[in-house]
Amino acid sequence: MTYLSTFKYCGFLLASLPLCQQAYAQQCSINLNYGVIIDPKHIRIVDKGQTQVQINHSEQLFIRGREIALSIEQQQLLSKFSAGIRQQVPEIVSIAIEGVDIGLKAVNEVVAGLTGENSASQQKVQAKFDELKWRIRARFNQSANNYYIAPQDLNDFDEMFAGEFEQEIEAMISTSIGTILAAVGQSILSDDSNSEYGGETRITTFDKRFSNISKGLELEVSERAKALDKKAAIFCQQLIQLDAVEAQLHLAIPALKDYNLIETSN
Repeated sequence: MTYLSTFKYCGFLLASLPLCQQAYAQQCSINLNYGVIIDPKHIRIVDKGQTQVQINHSEQLFIRGREIALSIEQQQLLSKFSAGIRQQVPEIVSIAIEGVDIGLKAVNEVVAGLTGENSASQQKVQAKFDELKWRIRARFNQSANNYYIAPQDLNDFDEMFAGEFEQEIEAMISTSIGTILAAVGQSILSDDSNSEYGGETRITTFDKRFSNISKGLELEVSERAKALDKKAAIFCQQLIQLDAVEAQLHLAIPALKDYNLIETSN
């Protein structure tokens, strides 16, 4: 009975990560048609590794290496567009990483709940998750105020983690589930009661612990996913507004029309 409960709950954990991402995936039908590189002084719009558009200090514009002379009005529009990019690109990274964190935290908490807070098993799982989250963030945010986002469809945030990271996340969750199962088995085997009902009592105790942990985590995951959903909806509206600014910029600077960064289908 305990193992049945265990597998049911493990199924919830395996489902938690993609569900958290899908909760906000439908909010934003927006494409980034080019890669974007941001550092404190520059914004670069990149196509196949080549910089097509570069904005220096939010007021100086280069297209394919050639500086474009700007009027005061054009500079103001360029500055508004640059400010929007500097605000929204880090938000993309934050939302995507938070979606991953919801699932990983759920797994970590159930391990802690069964093996004990700060147990060797829990510390090992926590250390692996912390290291993975650091590397995911480093992939998009190399250092303070330095970001890189590849061209992508923002309707599917989890695609940002396809490949190596996705496989690692799945492997870590599988390993954590093994830790959970081992904890259940070891606890049952360690029951030294001479009563013929000792093992059954221990199983019942574990079922109750699983039930309590499950209820608490399901509520927490649901609340965090809803909060992330709202955050993503706000982000999407702001990106739509930034697309409108980009459209104004293209009218003011026709040479930029060939480099439409933000494309919305709303």
